[in-house]
Amino acid sequence: MSSDPRRCVMHLDLDAFFAAVEQRDKPSLRGRPVVVGGLGGRGVVSTASYEARVFGARSAMPMVEARRRCPAGTAFLSGRFEAYRATSRVVMDILRSRSPLVEQVSVDEAYVDLSAAADPPGWGEGAPEAWCADLLGEIRERTGGLTASVGVATSKMLAKLASEMDKPAGVTVVRPGQELDVLHPLDVRAVAGVGPATAARLRTFGVETVGDLARVSQADLVAIFGTAQGTSLHRLARADDDRPVVAEREAKSISSEETFATDVTDRAALESELTRLAEGVGGRLRSASLFARTITVKVRHHDFSTQTRSSTLPFATGDHAVVLREGRHLLAGVDVSQGIRLLGLGVSGLTAHAQEELELEGTAYPELAPDLPDVGGADAEDGDRGPAGGLGAALGETGWSTGQDVVHEVHGPGWVWGSGRGRVTVRFEGPGTPPGPVRTFAADDPALTAGPPPDWSAGSGAPS
Repeated sequence: MSSDPRRCVMHLDLDAFFAAVEQRDKPSLRGRPVVVGGLGGRGVVSTASYEARVFGARSAMPMVEARRRCPAGTAFLSGRFEAYRATSRVVMDILRSRSPLVEQVSVDEAYVDLSAAADPPGWGEGAPEAWCADLLGEIRERTGGLTASVGVATSKMLAKLASEMDKPAGVTVVRPGQELDVLHPLDVRAVAGVGPATAARLRTFGVETVGDLARVSQADLVAIFGTAQGTSLHRLARADDDRPVVAEREAKSISSEETFATDVTDRAALESELTRLAEGVGGRLRSASLFARTITVKVRHHDFSTQTRSSTLPFATGDHAVVLREGRHLLAGVDVSQGIRLLGLGVSGLTAHAQEELELEGTAYPELAPDLPDVGGADAEDGDRGPAGGLGAALGETGWSTGQDVVHEVHGPGWVWGSGRGRVTVRFEGPGTPPGPVRTFAADDPALTAGPPPDWSAGSGAPS
């Protein structure tokens, strides 16, 4: 184990970030299950609140499955990426004010080199814990109550693993000399780069935990997985991770690939693997609040020759189903009859703005609380009984997406509770108000317009 004991690396992960922002901005949803993601028939969960996770909802789950698991009273919302990015900027600015070495890896996740901080905590008894507690207090105050979980260790890998050990709002510190005691009991998939296929192959050799992996010689791992992956597995299983925290990191592409234990000629098996890769790439796009125009399929043939095929869309997408669709077209043009050793799927041409169907994913029947109003009323107040089946219709029908910020000329700011049959129902409330009243309007009411995300720092009032 060669991690430098002088290094002090923190990994920060904002807790249930998208859902937490929604609950902050929509007081009627606080304490209720909230699921954010694509609301269409093939939509995927981006984030589930902790109240929704109790029922089994989780990130990357098909939205139809989350709806099946979650009870009446669950809010199913499309994403508000402008709001998420605004909050993320506040958090990242806080981190950068404390250390010049901050590596943002997604909209809700970053590494910080605490060794480079203006006031480095060091490894003294209670020092990293106190430093992190002060940081989390500032984040909670500056973001309107959002929480984060952090891990501190001598390496990026251990810091990330530590941040997952005490969620939500936890601080976990792995001090120098404790790395292997923490790492070795974990499932082998805790090691960076060990996906389902690699883990399954390792288990055929009796490797279940990271400790088991550490007992396999480097020569054997290289013989099984090749020089690059085998060497990496050998090092990481021993907590040997000297990757630096890189301050300015801008993703130019996102990709995922899988090397097969034996060459694959079955196109159905390749299609199945491509589906898994698309889900992973789509999840990373959502996590980073990015959209992509170019899709690339990479294959390595039985003779180790490598082939790539790409296509560029006329729009930027963040939908894994679109990525998969294009990937299937590209894979269809590849000869697999002699066997495929590796299959990869990637996206590039990244942008922070959607230009296509993402805005059309609001095929929402948001099954909010049964005490909310029926869409049939022209002016319903909070407390009226709502429809048993929920509200909503395809965004293409009304032009409104569930959860969207709006402003009414008379009633002020609010958010779209649901829409359908030519009408839109809005709840008028904001971060600084009590749960607000609900009213229904014609979908084309000129007094109702799309609005900016509410300003949580000053509170957001909404007339009753």
